[in-house]
Amino acid sequence: MIHRPPTALPPDLLAAADVQRALAAHDFGEVFRLARERAGISYSKIAAECDIKPERVGQLARGAGRITSFEKVVQIADALRVPGHVVGLAPRPWEAEVAPAPSTTGPSLHRRTVLQVATTAGLAAALPALHHTEQAPARITDSYVDRLSERTARLRRLDDLLGGGDTRRVYLAEVQRTKVLLRDGTFTDSARRRLLSLLSEQTQQAGWAAFDGGRSREASTLYQESRTYAREAQDGDLYSNALAFLAYGTLAADRRRAVAFAEESCATITDRTPATVRALLYERLAWACAVDQKPAGTDRALQAARQALTDAPDGEPQPHWSAWVDHQELDIMTGRCWTELGRPLRSVPILARALATFPDEHARDKALYLSWLAESFLTAGEVEQAAAAVGRALELSADVASIRPRQRIDAVLPQLRSYADVAEVRDVLELAGP
Repeated sequence: MIHRPPTALPPDLLAAADVQRALAAHDFGEVFRLARERAGISYSKIAAECDIKPERVGQLARGAGRITSFEKVVQIADALRVPGHVVGLAPRPWEAEVAPAPSTTGPSLHRRTVLQVATTAGLAAALPALHHTEQAPARITDSYVDRLSERTARLRRLDDLLGGGDTRRVYLAEVQRTKVLLRDGTFTDSARRRLLSLLSEQTQQAGWAAFDGGRSREASTLYQESRTYAREAQDGDLYSNALAFLAYGTLAADRRRAVAFAEESCATITDRTPATVRALLYERLAWACAVDQKPAGTDRALQAARQALTDAPDGEPQPHWSAWVDHQELDIMTGRCWTELGRPLRSVPILARALATFPDEHARDKALYLSWLAESFLTAGEVEQAAAAVGRALELSADVASIRPRQRIDAVLPQLRSYADVAEVRDVLELAGP
């Protein structure tokens, strides 16, 4: 009989909606707290079974820090007897023994749990179609890595429609599965290097979802991991993109460091760098310079990005993670940069033109871009147009699992409140709430 650890969560606690929500979010500190409060499982027992220092368990339970390593997630899942699928792992060896018998009366516990997670922890956390259904081959080949890469490209498209609050868990599960393959699999040399590149790409996507969902510290950790994997894989393009992501995520805390990251990413560009990768790196440098109030650097970087797209050789293969960078995207970034620099005569025309054809189904991004258009309208004294842009952004972002649109809108609202006597502004302020 398989040993059952003293920290195994009772079935009713494991099925509780708030526990499922915490597990889906990998908020193990919250799980530890609930385990002690509701099941009497002491922090000392959790520390012993999970191989974590007791003081660290207490810190996690108080909300200080996160568990991010794959090995520790596995250890916690086994110690608490959490089924692998709940935290994005493959089934654990002990699950066959404890699996409940099928029920003929009403929905199973698993189905009830999935429905709870679907309503409380985000859409993507409960999409069964996103789970892997096949075993990895005994030897990992290039053709198998091709299939995994195609899957990663398909899952990346979720980011076009959903916010990081919905996609983060899906992307983290892909990261963890690839780590398992690298740890346990056998490979050709080529397949191993390509799998490391794929892991770097997946880690960047998970970092982006974490950033979009308001988990900046976790995002930074994932970007740093991605840089390490890209270096080991000798993948210069993904290494550069990891630096660009670090620049983007560092801007709020340290503008100079962010500019340095962005400059370092652009310094890696070679004659072999694909056009969309070049444009992506240069536009992120432009954004860092704009936020740091460096107009000359902003202009140079924007021109370099546009030149990269203009000079792209016909038929040049582009990585799917950068293929979305086109002239419309660059126009929007150009408008955002000039908004940050307080230049509405430059920003308003280009943003208005680009957003006129930008699809509403990309609700998060369009809401974000409208916030910069609203800010530029206010700088130009066009209050009614600013109010209209904010109102549209509020409508688009209402059901998006991303904190960023509302953060941007909240940055514009104080300026609008100065014009509360304008009817259009009063309507928007009422829509925005207190």
